[in-house]
Amino acid sequence: MAGYPLEDLYREVAFIAFYFHWSRAEILDLDHRERQRWIGEIANLVRRELGE
Repeated sequence: MAGYPLEDLYREVAFIAFYFHWSRAEILDLDHRERQRWIGEIANLVRRELGE
């Protein structure tokens, strides 16, 4: 995605990889909207696990 901040992309990839153990290539194959969706799903799982 042209113009998307590189630091944000690294953060998204690291977050998804940490929780789902997907490869960098698998995560980068997702478009921005789908990565954001997975980040939201992971965040929901973490909140539930923490009892929030």
